[in-house]
Amino acid sequence: MKKVMVFGTFDILHKGHLNLFQQAKQHGDYLITVVARDKTVEKVKGKAPKYNEKERLKNIKPYVDKAVLGYINNKYKIIEKYQPGMICLGYDQKFFLEGLKQFKIPIKKLKSYYPSKYKSSKLRKD
Repeated sequence: MKKVMVFGTFDILHKGHLNLFQQAKQHGDYLITVVARDKTVEKVKGKAPKYNEKERLKNIKPYVDKAVLGYINNKYKIIEKYQPGMICLGYDQKFFLEGLKQFKIPIKKLKSYYPSKYKSSKLRKD
C-alpha cells in the first residue's frame, strides 16, 4: 500500500482543498492529511486561523483516509511516524519545502484549482 501525505491549514474548507485531496489520491492508495497546528499557522501566516485545529481536523476527516495534527516542536516528526511513499504539496506551498528533501521521498507539486476563486485567504471575511 502506497501512502501519500499532504499538509495544510485547511482553515475554510473549499473546492480547492477537495481537489487537492483528489489529486493526491491519484498518487497512492491511502491519503494521510496533516493539519497544521494553531501555533504553526500563527507563525507561518502571521495570524490565527479562523477555526481552531480540532475543528479543522474534524472538517476534513470525511474526505481523506486519515487526518492528523502535525507536531508543534518537530514539524517533520509526522513524516517519520507515517513514512509516506510520496508527499504531495499544493501549488502555493513553500514553507518547510527544503526540510522535506532530507527524507528522500518523492515530492509532487499539485495543480491549482481556480486559485483566484478558491483560496482560504480570499474566502476569509474577517
